[in-house]
Amino acid sequence: MELLASAKRGVASYSSSLMHSGIADFSFLLEPIFARGFSGALHLVLLLMLFVLWVVRRNKGDSSEESKERFKRRGVLLYKPTLFCCLGVCVFNIVLCLLSYFYWYRNGWSGDKLVNLSDLVLKTLAWGAVSVFLHTQFYDSGEQKFPFLLRVWWWFYLSISGYCLVIDIVQHVSLPSRCLVSDGFSVITGLFLCYVGFLNRNEGEDTFLGEPLLNGDSSVGNGVVSNKSRGAGSVTPFSNAGIFSILTFSWMGSLIALGNKKTLDLEDVPQLDSLDSVIGAFPNFRNNLESAGGVGSGVTTLKLVRALFLSVWKDILFTALLALADTVASFVGPYLIGTFVQYLNGQRDFKNEGYVLVTTFFVAKLVECQSEMHLDFRLRRIGIQIRAVLVAMIYNKGLTLSCRSKQSHTSGEIINFMTVDAARIGNFSWYLHYPWLVILQVALALFILYKNLGLASVAAFIAAVIVMLATFPLGKLQENFQDKLMKSKDKRMKATSEILRNMRILKVQGWEMKFLSRIIELRNAEIGWLKKSVYTTAMTSFVFSVAPTFVSVATFGACMLLGVPLESGKILSSLATLGILQGPIYGLPRTISMIVQTKVSLDRIASFLHLDDLQPDVIERLPRGSSDTAIEIVDGNFSWDLSTSGVTLKDVNLKVQHGMRIAVCGTVGSGKSSFLSCILGEIPKVSGTVRLCGTKAFVAQSPWIQSGKIEENILFGKGMDKERYEMVLEACSLKKDLEILSLGDQTVIGERGINLSGGQKQRIQIARALYQDADIYLFDDPFSAVDAHTGSHLFKEVLLGMLSSKTVVYITHQVEFLPAADLILVMKDGKITQAGKYNEILNSGTDFMEFVVAHNKALSALYIVEGGSLSTGVILNKEGSVSSITGNVQNEDNKDLQNGRTDDIVGPKGQLVQEEEREKGRVGFSVYWKYITTAYRGALVPFILLALIVLRLLQIGSNYWMAWATPASEEIKPLVETSTLLMVYVALAIGSSLCILASDMLLYTAGYKTATLLFNKMHHCIFRAPMSFFDATLSGRILNRASTDQSAVDLSIPDQVGVVAFLMIRLLGIIAVMSQAAWQIFIVFIPVIATTVWYQQYYISSARELARLVGVCKAPVIQNFAETISGSTTIRSFDEESRFRETNMKLIDSYSRPVFHNVGAMLWLWFRLNMLSSITFAFSLVILVSIPPGVVNPGIAGLAVTYGLSLNMLQAFVTLNLCDLENQITSVERILQYTIIPSEPPLVIETNRPAHSWPSHGEIDIHNLQVRYAPHMPLVLRGLTCTFPGGLKTGIVGRTGSGKSTLIQTLFRIVEPAAGQIIIDGVNISSIGLHDLRSRLSIIPQDPTMFEGTVRSNIDPLEEYTDEQIWEALDKCQLGDEVRKKEGKLDSPVSENGENWSMGQRQLVCLGRVLLKKSKVLVLDEATASVDTATDNLIQRTLREHFFDCTVLTIAHRITSVLDSDMVLLLNHGLIEEYDSPARLLENKSSSFAQLVQEYTTRSNSSFDH
Repeated sequence: MELLASAKRGVASYSSSLMHSGIADFSFLLEPIFARGFSGALHLVLLLMLFVLWVVRRNKGDSSEESKERFKRRGVLLYKPTLFCCLGVCVFNIVLCLLSYFYWYRNGWSGDKLVNLSDLVLKTLAWGAVSVFLHTQFYDSGEQKFPFLLRVWWWFYLSISGYCLVIDIVQHVSLPSRCLVSDGFSVITGLFLCYVGFLNRNEGEDTFLGEPLLNGDSSVGNGVVSNKSRGAGSVTPFSNAGIFSILTFSWMGSLIALGNKKTLDLEDVPQLDSLDSVIGAFPNFRNNLESAGGVGSGVTTLKLVRALFLSVWKDILFTALLALADTVASFVGPYLIGTFVQYLNGQRDFKNEGYVLVTTFFVAKLVECQSEMHLDFRLRRIGIQIRAVLVAMIYNKGLTLSCRSKQSHTSGEIINFMTVDAARIGNFSWYLHYPWLVILQVALALFILYKNLGLASVAAFIAAVIVMLATFPLGKLQENFQDKLMKSKDKRMKATSEILRNMRILKVQGWEMKFLSRIIELRNAEIGWLKKSVYTTAMTSFVFSVAPTFVSVATFGACMLLGVPLESGKILSSLATLGILQGPIYGLPRTISMIVQTKVSLDRIASFLHLDDLQPDVIERLPRGSSDTAIEIVDGNFSWDLSTSGVTLKDVNLKVQHGMRIAVCGTVGSGKSSFLSCILGEIPKVSGTVRLCGTKAFVAQSPWIQSGKIEENILFGKGMDKERYEMVLEACSLKKDLEILSLGDQTVIGERGINLSGGQKQRIQIARALYQDADIYLFDDPFSAVDAHTGSHLFKEVLLGMLSSKTVVYITHQVEFLPAADLILVMKDGKITQAGKYNEILNSGTDFMEFVVAHNKALSALYIVEGGSLSTGVILNKEGSVSSITGNVQNEDNKDLQNGRTDDIVGPKGQLVQEEEREKGRVGFSVYWKYITTAYRGALVPFILLALIVLRLLQIGSNYWMAWATPASEEIKPLVETSTLLMVYVALAIGSSLCILASDMLLYTAGYKTATLLFNKMHHCIFRAPMSFFDATLSGRILNRASTDQSAVDLSIPDQVGVVAFLMIRLLGIIAVMSQAAWQIFIVFIPVIATTVWYQQYYISSARELARLVGVCKAPVIQNFAETISGSTTIRSFDEESRFRETNMKLIDSYSRPVFHNVGAMLWLWFRLNMLSSITFAFSLVILVSIPPGVVNPGIAGLAVTYGLSLNMLQAFVTLNLCDLENQITSVERILQYTIIPSEPPLVIETNRPAHSWPSHGEIDIHNLQVRYAPHMPLVLRGLTCTFPGGLKTGIVGRTGSGKSTLIQTLFRIVEPAAGQIIIDGVNISSIGLHDLRSRLSIIPQDPTMFEGTVRSNIDPLEEYTDEQIWEALDKCQLGDEVRKKEGKLDSPVSENGENWSMGQRQLVCLGRVLLKKSKVLVLDEATASVDTATDNLIQRTLREHFFDCTVLTIAHRITSVLDSDMVLLLNHGLIEEYDSPARLLENKSSSFAQLVQEYTTRSNSSFDH
């Protein structure tokens, strides 16, 4: 009734005043009540019109479908920002309506107030209706313009809002501040809506703007491009963004909007601007480094830092200005808190002082927000540039390293330089200005403290200095732990890289679990340092959590001693100031730690860049066609190790004319490969001269194949010449191989050519050299890896055919290839002992004669066999009867298979190596759950949360105590004694410090335990994975998880989890404190939190995929580098360094693109949340100054403002850290991917273990064996059935790709049979454990493998034998004397991949291993391919002597290696073509084996002369 009466009185007074004033008097137009009534009436009209429009549309039916179809994928201009704006007006009016209602309810009503309230209610309803209308009628519609009704209404709305604002300003004395704020807000929103409706009209374009705030850059906002070329072809919108777009990060809007609609791929991410691209930044950095004298081995840490600084000095200077503005703006709040508390207490210096204070707070927040955002963005840009140029520099250095330098740093270590050290130096950019900012912050803090507390501020300064000095010993400790941690990580990564490269040999030898235990040991050492590091960090946090208490107590204690009165305003201002000072005190240890870590990383990279390069002056290069001499060496002396007095090659003199063929031969270790290296310029020159005229091409002994298409490997950077390409394929016998492959030359080769046979790899390598059409060709024994027929074909078609007019230097162990040479060089002990034509040197010395005699001795076996002196091969069948084994052992079905095309068996066409998998969409809750419950089943999590909650309560309690217990002014008597005040404060603060210690210790304990368990599980799954996993998975992907992702799980994610939990609890605490001061503030937080959550959901889909792309794009950089290092000799020999550098830079940019845009996306969100919380803070201050004096305790209100100062930062931090956690948790997700790899069959099956003596006889029965490498690939073995008799030697021969190596892999169950079975001594090998099988068999593999370590660890990796047994084995394989010469004997070092041993010596080490093992079944997989004939004869003699009663299966391309076998198995396209004794097969002159032998003897007796 009272309310109604009040309304009547208001209307009556309004009517009478109107009547008295007269019609001609228009002064009523300036009356606020008229303006509010007019505004309410207009909103009522709008409501009615919207209702009518809705009814009309409903009756007409849904006619918008046609429009939607016609304008599919086209949307209203700025639809989402408009909807957001309308919702914002609605929410704002709801809040204002509720505040006004409750305030007037408590303080009485009037007619003016009722009209105001009606206006607010009608505004709320009208704008709510507009929002609903927009969403229902125009969401995803085809309309290109907003309706005429809405656009007219927005113009009216702006006009009436401006009108009301003018009245507010004119009548500001009598009007409450709420009206001014309301009308100001209305004018701003009205301007935006008019801009949308009338000015921003690009009608002809498809428009897409999904970001929820105004996009100031039309070039970004207008036009959605979702095709594949979008990212690949367009430069980042940042490069041409307008000033408004840069300030608000709106240039990121289009990408975030696209990510909100679809899963982002790399093609969607735009290219970098030239300034941010490594292609643009690296030349500048290199020039700066060169100008500082940092060329080659002249690089020092200081020169490196100087070059990095000069590359980005402008950005550093600009960010310094931003940092200065940010720091000064952050101190405005603490400076004004005392004044604000006095204002709330009733002490007012001038009119509207409260609003001036609010405006100052708000402007300072805006300046702080802008400067902080752009400071962070610019610093991260600097970090991206620095990381990119360092990675490029490390890569370029890897291309030029000398052999000795390469041995001092393995590829695993260098990968760590790229993945960890370069990234750490880049990350240091965030801390770049911290050292001088600390000084500035301390100075500003002391100024404010001096203003509030006088001389007591000196105590604060001394206490702060003491605390900061305490950081130095902690920093030194951290440096030591970090250095040790990085070194242990290097060792582990080095070992992991080597193991992954040689996983196939580990599998067949049954060593994988032993090597896994080595990795675990290295990891345990790393974990030891990790524990020390994280626990030191926890103790450091504890010390620095005590620090603010120490400084506060020292300050307030000095006040007590000096008699400075403690008032709530001064206390709160001081606490806010000390709170800001807490930042540098907290951050100083982290900064010192980062400085230390960065220095360690800079030292490591500088020491790597300081390593010796290849000597640039080894070779004098003459212009093409300028000389008749192609190669000339005069008095050449060369040594791999210049630090020793001995030389590798002595007194080399050689002159080669263009078009000559030079053959190089000699025994194992005689220096043949080193001789080619001196022509290539790879071996350091001691003295002499080397001249080269023309371009060169090189074919290495160990094939180097890039992962990529076969065509790309052959072209090797040159353009396609189809005619020459076809000629090369024909000459290298590759056409048949390509026909078998489902995708032909477009087939992607796995890492190191893993899905090709040895012969195929070698022929692709020869094809690569041929296609280059060089002047000089260098071949390092390329024919050893192919069979006799293919070798003959290659020699004829390549050396005598396509290269007949070229200069060719070739190393060979096959004597039959020597007569065709114009000059033969015989090498021994690093010297050319004989040189001349074949017939000239045959009788002129003993070295060549020995070589030829060994060959003839091997050939003599052929003639004996052909003479039929060997007995016919027979075996006993199961029934005990004797049967002859003929060639026709295949059934009719197999004949059909053989006659049919291979393509008929091919499954779905597909590549072996696929793109790296990545999860898409939200990171599943299961990932978080697995992470937090991995350690102790999550038992520590509740205790961590409890410690954090208690910590926050104690922190709030201590500040609340100070605000409550101190008087607002000197006139008011304190509630407690000063000593009691300080004692309670200290007790609460120490309690909070202990909670920090407890939470950190628990968090780090759970963190490192989780990291350990995930590491062990992932590595166990990787080591137990089938070989097909390694064939299809590039090692860079595994190394990326073992390095980058594991580092994140070790250090980053535990910190991130703790930070997120603490920040959320802290935010809830601030909301509670601010709401307690004025409950109306709580209402404001409801829409703010809702908006924040919406923003986070809108942003996270793009951010998540960008983070995943960062992880996926890092692996190719690592992979490319690992391949480059292993093939650096080949790359240099083709002079392709510049192309590989360019490729590396493109890969670096492909990685930097998602990183850069991820940063942009994060700051896009951060800016919007900062603005939102700044407005919230300002709104809260308006509420506080609007409340009459005495209603709110000034001290508590001041405390709310103190906490509110950090609100914008905290609210943004909570959301960003939540998103950052989701981005980082992808590291856990990627590790978990590798914990569910399908495993090989069990290593041991306890219920079916073979006898200890198994196999005792060694008989191998094969029944209908069918094998394919993957379900979608063709059968490689197509139904083999045969028996290898126990104790006999069986030779397995066949053309390249016939299935020889596949049969051996199936025997070791590297590949599981698709059908059929293999039985050894009555035991089906598929029924027993893999370890039981592989440990009972022995193999000398095709690629001789040695691991970094010692001679002892290489010959006896499982540490099962005594030194005496090892020496005995070394003597048997003719390596004993070689090892005794070395200083360390059995402990002599072996470098990575055994590079300080020749290929032949490595093969002899593999022989030594099987001599130690003494298995009943021995497999030789082209074991003598890399050795000369004499060494081959030695190996064969050793095997005959020590394995006379064993089953020996020999795959060989040299026919002489299988001629003394009891049986010969000839395979052709995965089928048995012939299987009998060599003598019987040779009796039939039409047999394939006889033809193979005939080819070999013809080739051996032929001179291949031209």
